[in-house]
Amino acid sequence: MSSVYINDLCVRFRVYENVPGEISPDGAGVFTHRSRSRRWVEALSGISLQLADGQRLGIIGRNGSGKSTLLKVIAGLLPASKGIVNIEGQVSSLIDIAHGMRIEATGERNILLRGMIAGLSKREAEARISSIAAFAELGDYIKMPVRTYSSGMAMRLNFSIATAFNPDILIVDEWIGAGDRAFQTKARARMQELVDASGALILASHDLDLVERLADRVLWLDAGRAKALGNAKDVIASYREAVDG
Repeated sequence: MSSVYINDLCVRFRVYENVPGEISPDGAGVFTHRSRSRRWVEALSGISLQLADGQRLGIIGRNGSGKSTLLKVIAGLLPASKGIVNIEGQVSSLIDIAHGMRIEATGERNILLRGMIAGLSKREAEARISSIAAFAELGDYIKMPVRTYSSGMAMRLNFSIATAFNPDILIVDEWIGAGDRAFQTKARARMQELVDASGALILASHDLDLVERLADRVLWLDAGRAKALGNAKDVIASYREAVDG
């Protein structure tokens, strides 16, 4: 079973340059003073939400509204400055699919290490090597160090590893495409399979049609605060009206 419980979440980043205390026009957070020598950007403020097993949450908002920051907190990549974050279940985040890649290790070694990080035993991870290598279409390069790969080969390996394990909670920052057209077709199919198999999904995207198709609830972020949280169709309609109007 999987669940996400967040209550009154606040994320602040310290900044050192002289910046004004106002909301930027592109939807970034509010700059606030703490003292005469310190300033903070409040990337998220007062965020509360719950997600149960089997639910699909979409996150929408302008650039700088806090979508990726919220995903990183849920994925455990970024600490909360304030509030409660309680995550139950194994989390897989497709935020930075290259996270944890060791360029001096071979492709096979990277598959093994990433599988064990994902919670598999060494034997279970070893059993996945051949299928992941085949999907990545690397041939004999799978036995060579990643530093010898082209950028396209490394991208295919990263994607193949990142999407090879079915998580309890899947976190996606935009819909990932990788490689040439033929590989992108495979990648889209695998992404859909991963979404279908996950216990809960959290997807942040500017593609409103995609969010409406995949999510049953939507969180609309604006300047780091929750503008709306509710039925996907209703929230997206309100967002479209605000943006287009």
